[in-house]
Amino acid sequence: MSTNYELEGWMGLDPSAAEGNMKWQGYEPKRWQETDVDIKITHCGICGSDLHTLRSGWKPAIYPCCVGHEIVGYAVQVGSQAEGGIKVGDRVGVGAQSSSCLKPECEECANGVENHCVATTNTYDDKYANGDKSYGGYANYWRGPSHFVFKIPEPIASEDAAPMLCAGITLYSPLKRNGCGPGKKVGIIGIGGLGHFGLLYAKALGAEKVVAISRKATKRDDALELGADEYISTDEDPKWAEHHARSVDLLISTISQPNMPLEQYLQLLRVHGTFIQVGAPEDRMPAFYAFALIGKGVKMGGSAIGSPAEIREMLELTVKKNVKPWINARPLKEANQAVVDMAANQARYRYVLVNEAHAT
Repeated sequence: MSTNYELEGWMGLDPSAAEGNMKWQGYEPKRWQETDVDIKITHCGICGSDLHTLRSGWKPAIYPCCVGHEIVGYAVQVGSQAEGGIKVGDRVGVGAQSSSCLKPECEECANGVENHCVATTNTYDDKYANGDKSYGGYANYWRGPSHFVFKIPEPIASEDAAPMLCAGITLYSPLKRNGCGPGKKVGIIGIGGLGHFGLLYAKALGAEKVVAISRKATKRDDALELGADEYISTDEDPKWAEHHARSVDLLISTISQPNMPLEQYLQLLRVHGTFIQVGAPEDRMPAFYAFALIGKGVKMGGSAIGSPAEIREMLELTVKKNVKPWINARPLKEANQAVVDMAANQARYRYVLVNEAHAT
């Protein structure tokens, strides 16, 4: 379908893109289908996944690639078979997943866990079923299947909504599925873009106690303001694992460094506690003795973003509990510098690119 706008964005052409060398250029979006929505992008969060992808950290990227999967804007073209009651002019967003098979015989899609479908298409640096490439939100427009496009509730500002669609749901989903709520003591490992959402949503879900865990003490005041009841600095207390042993029911790790002190983290769990890894290192995680699990009957698992239903649920809770992330708005034209600053851990706690031409 022809449009009166061209799709252009910041393109990574090789691994040096992660060092601030993306190029602004046009690209060919996926072929239009009547289940699709075109979004005029106003905001796009910067995710750690963007850096991993630009530098081909997890796997070789499909260059040229346009990253960004925390997208908010306005629907400018809506297919005749689009889902979700989306209309032209609606404020909408899309997260890290833009497609799955949606076949009735697919166990995952049929049971509302589309995020685990084996035929998932990531919002960028991936291929749709027809072979077309997916491109992300460091751009002026985005096109993709409506099943994974969400109406943004009016009370949530666009700059706040954007990072919720990946970072927010990445923490909300495992917290909710693993029983975070009254009577539960929850620990969040790593206080960054992901971890700060963990503190916010653990508190919003009513956890009895929320513990922030970080290497240095520099984020203590921020963590307490974000909702933590306690702060553990692992650099400050050499015996932190011993002093806080058997203190939490649920641990969510956002750490993406492979040399994490995993066995010590497991010491923090109470009997029958649960450890969930959401950070994705580019190398193997540390080995540990089986007795770290056996001794207390603890469980260990992982979590990947969340389903469309969970995203809508998260947005409803965000409105109900007035959850507000800490974001730093950056102009889209400064995307190269913003990814460099992100890599240097300067965000407090999520950079959001603002397309000033569309946001006004």
